[in-house]
Amino acid sequence: MNKESYRIGHGYDVHRLETGKRFIIGGIEINHDKGAVGHSDADVVIHVICDSILGAISEDDIGKHFPDTDNKYKGIDSKRLLSKIIMLLKEKNYTINNIDVTILLERPKLRNYINKMIEILSEIMKIKKKKLSIKATTTEGLGFVGREEGVAAHCITLLKKK
Repeated sequence: MNKESYRIGHGYDVHRLETGKRFIIGGIEINHDKGAVGHSDADVVIHVICDSILGAISEDDIGKHFPDTDNKYKGIDSKRLLSKIIMLLKEKNYTINNIDVTILLERPKLRNYINKMIEILSEIMKIKKKKLSIKATTTEGLGFVGREEGVAAHCITLLKKK
């Protein structure tokens, strides 16, 4: 096996939360009094998945591919961005071995939404659901997440050469 058979990438993203905004996370909309603010739909989960894949294939980050200075991405559904990243991944001749996402959010609790997120995102990425793990945790009231000023997420992706 050559040294390029597997590649790993990490993604991290943060979005400010604001009262009255739509809250899109993991490809779904959640009814909540606050929503994430961003140039696109501010889906922190999809953004970290994109960044971790891009990192693993050494293709910079989501901001390079979909700059917030370009109005064609204003308010765009991040699922469309993820689809484009998956096309790039296939062009590079890699497949997803597994993806692990951790969401940091004080509230709302996400336990009842995670299976739907996995269902939607695994379909977009054309992977089995068991290859995508999404977890959520609080920061026990600490920091900007704990004060409910923002949402953050981390992601690690392991790719395998076809």
